[in-house]
Amino acid sequence: MKLIKMAGALAVAGLVVAGLVTPAGAAQARPAECTNAELTASYHRTDAGMNHVYGRIVLRNTSDHACTVRGYGGLSFVGHGDGTQIGAAAQRTPSRVRTIVVRPGQRVVSEVAQGRTAPYPKRRCHPTHVDGFRVYLPDETRAQYVPHPTRGCRNPHVHLLAHQAYRRP
Repeated sequence: MKLIKMAGALAVAGLVVAGLVTPAGAAQARPAECTNAELTASYHRTDAGMNHVYGRIVLRNTSDHACTVRGYGGLSFVGHGDGTQIGAAAQRTPSRVRTIVVRPGQRVVSEVAQGRTAPYPKRRCHPTHVDGFRVYLPDETRAQYVPHPTRGCRNPHVHLLAHQAYRRP
């Protein structure tokens, strides 16, 4: 009888090692990383002061299943009515990076600080109209467009945007 129980235990252990079954109490596998198919980006202004405008890029899960977001995405101004990048891409503000499971209807946010063009000399900044943001989800190579009419600097050496890693709101 002991031999039969031991053989059964070894068989189950072999299946666990092979990944065919999970042991009782084991954590379920994380959902796959979110893509543009699951998340929709938007921008919400939150505050302003001292030549800065503050807001959030919000990613909302519009799919019928959970997915994960981890870290920073990409962010830049675009304009000229055709998606041309205006100025430098956003710098990353140091913040805690974590993996977040985003269930249907849930959101994650990235805090954004936008400098104004006024403090920069016109010959350095080359101020121009901006149509909005180009928003990349973490690890995505295709961007989403988010309308946000404002002013930006054409000079790619002037950094007007900074953002943080995605987190729960």
